Amino acid sequence: MKFSNPFQILRPDERWAPDQNQMDAFQSAYEKLLPPLVHKIRLAVEKWREAGYEGASQTSKSLMNFWFNREHIIRQSKFSFFFSQREAIESIIYLYEVAKARDKYELMRFDSSQRVSAGMFDENWTRYVIKMATGAGKTKVMGLTLVWSYFHKLYEPDSPLSKNFLVIAPNIIVLNRLLKDFAGLKMFFEEPFVPENGFDEKDWQNDFQLTLHIQDELKPITKSGNIFLTNIHRVFLNEESEQSFEDIFLGIKPKPDADVSRGLDLGKVLRSDAIKDLVVLNDEAHHIHDSSLAWFRSIEDISNKLKLKTGNGIALQTDFSATPKHNNGAIFVQTICDYPLVEAIRQNVVKAPVLPDEASRLKIQEKDSSDFIERYRDFIHLGYLEWEKQYENLKKEKTPILFVMTTNTKEADQAAEFLETSYPKMKNAVLTIHTNNSGEIKETAKSKKDREELDKLRKAADDIDKDNSPYKAVVSVLMLREGWDVRNVSTVVGLRPFGAKSQILPEQTIGRGLRKMFSIETPENLVVVGTTAFLEFVESLKTEGVEFQYSPMGKGSRGKSPVIVEVDKDNPNKDMEELDIPLPQMSPRIHREFKNLDRIDVGKFDNPKVKLKTFTDDELKEIVFTDIEGEFSHKTVFKDTIPDYRNVIGFFTSAILKESRLVTGFDILYPKVESFIKYKLFTEEVELADPQVLRNLSEAKPKDIIKSTFKEAINELTVTDKGSAEVKNYISLRQTNPKIAEAQSYIIPKKSVFNIIIGDNPFELEFAAFLENRFDDVVSYAKNTMGEGGVNFKMEYQAEDGNIREYYPDFFVKTRADTFYMVETKGREEVDDLRKIKRLYSWCNDVNSAQKDYTYTPVYVKQEKWEDIKNDLKSFNDITQLFNVV
Repeated sequence: MKFSNPFQILRPDERWAPDQNQMDAFQSAYEKLLPPLVHKIRLAVEKWREAGYEGASQTSKSLMNFWFNREHIIRQSKFSFFFSQREAIESIIYLYEVAKARDKYELMRFDSSQRVSAGMFDENWTRYVIKMATGAGKTKVMGLTLVWSYFHKLYEPDSPLSKNFLVIAPNIIVLNRLLKDFAGLKMFFEEPFVPENGFDEKDWQNDFQLTLHIQDELKPITKSGNIFLTNIHRVFLNEESEQSFEDIFLGIKPKPDADVSRGLDLGKVLRSDAIKDLVVLNDEAHHIHDSSLAWFRSIEDISNKLKLKTGNGIALQTDFSATPKHNNGAIFVQTICDYPLVEAIRQNVVKAPVLPDEASRLKIQEKDSSDFIERYRDFIHLGYLEWEKQYENLKKEKTPILFVMTTNTKEADQAAEFLETSYPKMKNAVLTIHTNNSGEIKETAKSKKDREELDKLRKAADDIDKDNSPYKAVVSVLMLREGWDVRNVSTVVGLRPFGAKSQILPEQTIGRGLRKMFSIETPENLVVVGTTAFLEFVESLKTEGVEFQYSPMGKGSRGKSPVIVEVDKDNPNKDMEELDIPLPQMSPRIHREFKNLDRIDVGKFDNPKVKLKTFTDDELKEIVFTDIEGEFSHKTVFKDTIPDYRNVIGFFTSAILKESRLVTGFDILYPKVESFIKYKLFTEEVELADPQVLRNLSEAKPKDIIKSTFKEAINELTVTDKGSAEVKNYISLRQTNPKIAEAQSYIIPKKSVFNIIIGDNPFELEFAAFLENRFDDVVSYAKNTMGEGGVNFKMEYQAEDGNIREYYPDFFVKTRADTFYMVETKGREEVDDLRKIKRLYSWCNDVNSAQKDYTYTPVYVKQEKWEDIKNDLKSFNDITQLFNVV
């Protein structure tokens, strides 16, 4: 499967939509496949984004520019929010602040289906539903929403939002997962949620003063802001309902006597005079599918009491779920953003499901037997074999988990016993979770011992991803439909039928295995096996666009798990010291001097001029927006107002800084852009507030001149080549962290410190094979692996567009103890490749000048020439003679 970039903006016309076959499968029930408001909202948000968030408050603009238009480094790695997360918070802000769609009638303006009526909205306050696939990062969107509301309330006069937040989970497992991110507010400061102090002249981090209250463990309510993190049952109206054991395991409403020792009652506090305004954030909000449910009525009661006290109800309720659907399958009508599973798979945000191919399915069958194990032995064994392949490949880094679903707890016990007694690797390594009233811990059990056993079970389930967890398999009746957000589930075995009566959705059957074990750059698979009925149920996801991979499975087939490139330190046949290659870390030679921006002299620009066009009154109302590259175009009609010219200049200034990869300098550059447009861009001096001038600035040619002129001036003044560099230290390949890479072909080397050598393409693998097998003068070599783990050896260079970028050579080759080669292999040559090679040449010269212990030589192997002469190559010395860089 070809994956796309998870950070890439998806345009509305690129999004998944059902074809006729999929519509036919749902009997043309549009509302079961597509949320009716989403398409028009996507179109509006895209235009708004491209127009520089026109109409949003300064606080909202500052936050979105910080989140999405700044480069963020966390623990020496680049960080970006996923497109799905960006689109979700943009949609919330656009609807609330710009479109002011804060009630059902305003939301209905975005209906594409012509089937939405006011009676479909039960609430009388602002409620938005965010539909995001499992594993796509809903918690981060909750965090972004919270930060936006907080600062909007703090910085914007008369803001209707709030600094008080009710964050609701459906059960204790979800609550504990949220607590990992919210405890100590660490998520907000460890990741780029809150701008640094001084950004856009505000003290963001100093001003972010929130008190976290967990359940009924309430601290003093502060005016600076509060987060109430709780399961829904703490805010219920004073009603008590019967509990199932499933409820107790997941942490649903405790018994009344459980709260005797508590202090304040959270439900009462939320309805008291201490709270003047409130924003509600609901996790796993598919539970609110009926206005008669206690969850909905409790939120409604809080909103009504707020309205009685202040005249305003809940400021905003935002619900998050992968499956916000009613019992009839219809998606909640309040859904404003949809990132379905099919798009999460395509963007490599989650694992890609892999099912047995037809030949593999024919090899196994459900036996005609009343004995559970005898009946389903083939399916359990196939699941184990697939898990075992993954385990053997990954055990040094992670422990993959086998997940088995059964129909009842008796079968769960039998499956667990079969795994433990049949497979030595599973001995004492199977966690059985009983979740209905026929389990070992009875529903009516009230003893302290049983409660402690339940807590122990919860902790074991919660810790199963940790390195010290003893478990390799989980067997359960309930698939833990939500909140159990483990990453290590790699194989799912389904031994239970599903249907309409189960009230379980196909996505939920595989949802616990979708989260990725490794970094976003590594494609991963989730193996799904099971009975014919189970696989048919899972395959019904095809009607929602999900594409399945089909693969041979069972004994003799090759696994689909990632490969691990690591130092082969336990190999007794390798002399690691001899195979090691020291890689010098040089001080930067090419860098930017940000202070030089002030030296830009607009008066000295020798730029082309544009003749000012005259537009009709109707044309003046149609402002054409494109990005600064001119690649996207749409029209916005202004009925009564025209854009403020200062926002237009601000847009150009921000775009130029972003294009030049400058994170500061807006205040310096803005007046220069303003002066350039007024005096130098056109053939005559212009008045910036003139609608004719603003209309001209939306044309492609003026925009291109602004971009190219400032880009050239910035590069001339800010990009500096010092002419030399010094060695700071050396990287030892033996210290390289393991690199997790997608399943692929590789070489098992004898001449490398690494256990395997992978390649970005077949040419690189072929070149590595020559180094390994044909060139006797090669002592050792290594592939430069990148990303999380890996070698990550790089040097800076100035690209064709003037920006400073990073260059990663392909191979390192050692021919003597003091002689090394930096090798770049290249198929089709691209515009920046010669600049990279020139930089590699200067890097080698700098290293050789700065020290005398080692010699480093650049080599540039072009595939076209390689194909002509490779059969005649006898040694690496031939390579250095034929592909030397001068």
